[in-house]
Amino acid sequence: MAVDQDRSGYRWNDVPANRLRAAVAQAMDAFPRRTVDPEGRKPAAVLIAIVDRGAEQGIWLTERAPSLRAHAGQLALPGGRLDPGEDPQAAALRELHEELGIALPRSAVLGLLDDYPTRSGYIMTPVVAWVADPPALAPNPAEVASVHWIPLAELDVDPRFATVPGSDRPTIQLPLLGGHLHAPTAAILHQFREVALHGRATRVDHFDQPRFAWE
Repeated sequence: MAVDQDRSGYRWNDVPANRLRAAVAQAMDAFPRRTVDPEGRKPAAVLIAIVDRGAEQGIWLTERAPSLRAHAGQLALPGGRLDPGEDPQAAALRELHEELGIALPRSAVLGLLDDYPTRSGYIMTPVVAWVADPPALAPNPAEVASVHWIPLAELDVDPRFATVPGSDRPTIQLPLLGGHLHAPTAAILHQFREVALHGRATRVDHFDQPRFAWE
């Protein structure tokens, strides 16, 4: 099944959940993802969990706890650094469990998006997974201040671009939650929209981050 509605007439929001899962898995399998050599940067993974609520699908976006040393209070996907011996899939699933209390099997993973190098010294690998019949969330207050439910329809929007002082690259922003979500999360979710929902092999690692995310 093609995911790109422009080519095939397929619309991700007009099909049952099981067909959507199959279409996203097919799109992820066909995507020629790019990796980035760490070159001294720390490998990390984030999880885009497509949560199936039956009549509607969406993702979880967290607000980082104010007590965290880095990026406190920012909106982010569940994720963190890879532990020794972990690959991105294992790290992303572990972080989901640690942050939100949701345990998923490795079979829930549908694929990976492009590595995204951050200004703060990480190489982030986005992992896409499917969550059927989601249990109740149990956010870890040491890491998560709040959890936001974002329907896929709210992700299927065009981004806006802005200049960054001191950079020759633009940054990308997504209109969400009454404001704008910034890179790197905005870049990753835009690629997710393009690849998983529309079958378009769009790259985003050339987008910079706002200055407040450089540290």
